[in-house]
Amino acid sequence: MNIDLQPVTIENWYACTQLKVKPEQLALFPASVVYWIAESKYASDFELRAIYSESLLVGFLVFCTKPDPDNNYWIPALMIDEKHQGKGYGKAALKTLIQLMSKGNSNGTRIMIGHRPDNQIAGTLYESLGFMQVSRELIDGEIIRLFQIGQA
Repeated sequence: MNIDLQPVTIENWYACTQLKVKPEQLALFPASVVYWIAESKYASDFELRAIYSESLLVGFLVFCTKPDPDNNYWIPALMIDEKHQGKGYGKAALKTLIQLMSKGNSNGTRIMIGHRPDNQIAGTLYESLGFMQVSRELIDGEIIRLFQIGQA
């Protein structure tokens, strides 16, 4: 599967805003793409990417380009449009993102991602890629998972 993570630009931002999760997933992914685009204008370390398979826009993600004080790089958002879920795009996009985030980062760099406890599909996906649960306690209502660059 060929996945391309393209920057969100003036040419594709509106198409990105049209991406939607299934109605029953709104509680699992409450922030819309519009929210992330707006927040990125004020959070200087957010990088937005449109997820394409060939020339088809299938999803959207946000990652941090600077580490937090504990040297963790965060992925605040990953979503696949409702019409394209269950086809492997999320897994392929995460693999591509891990490669991108690994460039220039040494072994030992940590990538963090969270998901709501009810989002078992996300939990299973992240675990399949090597994201291990950090603690049993929820942080901001989410299960936090860690991927160590150089471990896989």
